[in-house]
Formats: sequence, C-alpha cells, structure tokens
Amino acid sequence: MNTKSDTETATKAGKKAQARTAGRGSGDGDGDAATRAPAEVEVELPAPRGTGLSRRLWVEEPAIRRRMPDPVRTAAVRAVIIASLTLMQAMVAFFSTLAGSWLAFPMVLSSVASTVVATWGVLDVWVTRQVWNQRNGVVSVPSSTARQLRRERRRARRTARAAERDGARIRRRGAGRLSEA
Repeated sequence: MNTKSDTETATKAGKKAQARTAGRGSGDGDGDAATRAPAEVEVELPAPRGTGLSRRLWVEEPAIRRRMPDPVRTAAVRAVIIASLTLMQAMVAFFSTLAGSWLAFPMVLSSVASTVVATWGVLDVWVTRQVWNQRNGVVSVPSSTARQLRRERRRARRTARAAERDGARIRRRGAGRLSEA
C-alpha cells in the first residue's frame, strides 16, 4: 500500500540526486581532478507497483585514494595478521598472569618475541612501499631509479627492433637466389 507521501518523498529524493550529479560535472575548478570524485553511480530498485518511480538502495561513490600495489598490500595484510596474533598472545599472557596459571611465563616470553616480529612486519610494509615507489616511477625526482630503468628498457626495445629490421632486410635481399657464385 503506497501513500501519496511515499510518492512525493521518492520524487524529491530523485530530484535532489539529479541536482547533485548535475552540479558535479560543471568543472568550476574547485579542486584538482585527482581528488574530485566522478559522478555517483546509483543502484536503483523497482518502486512499489503503481507509482512509476524507482527507489535508490544506495549511492556508490568511487574511492578517492588509489588501490595499493599488490606487494605492498600483501605486506600490509601480513603485518595486520601478525599484529592481531601478538595482541591475542598478550591478552592470553595477561589473563594467565591474573589467574596464576603456569602458562603465564611462556606466554609473556612469546609475546615479547611476537612484538619484535610485529615491528618487523610494519617495517616490511614501509620498506616494500618505498621500493615499489622507486621501481615503478611514483617518485619523480631526476635521480629516480625508475627513470633509469625505463630508459634502459626503452634502449633495449630500440635495439631489439633495429636488429629485427636488419634481419628482415637481409632475408629480403637474399630471397629468390639459389647461389651467388
């Protein structure tokens, strides 16, 4: 059972969403293109019968930040798992100490060791991120290793293409002759 107020509410919401998306593409220079999100993606559900309108279940806005590179994400996931295990070990050590259990001392020792490993995991994320940035050209300083690697790759591609052209030229010149005696 639909009432008139439901229909009016849906109509007002639709007009507001249209106004928001229309205002986004104006290009009035209120921020750079990297931080400004593109138009919203709307997922619509069919409206109750007889209204002729559709309801929006949710409005999806794209993420402003880019996705982390795979090696960095892997290191981050590993660090989070290690840190969570360390926290669990610390809690078990704490509660074992409160209970006066024999397990308290080994758990405290293993918690100290796990803290060292968790610190290593966080440093691993940081180092992996720095290495990835330098190798893949995110850091744009003249001494960047990435530029040098790109230059070397370009040079290797050029020499490979030149060798391929020379080989094709030699085959064309000698084709069709049985001997040159």
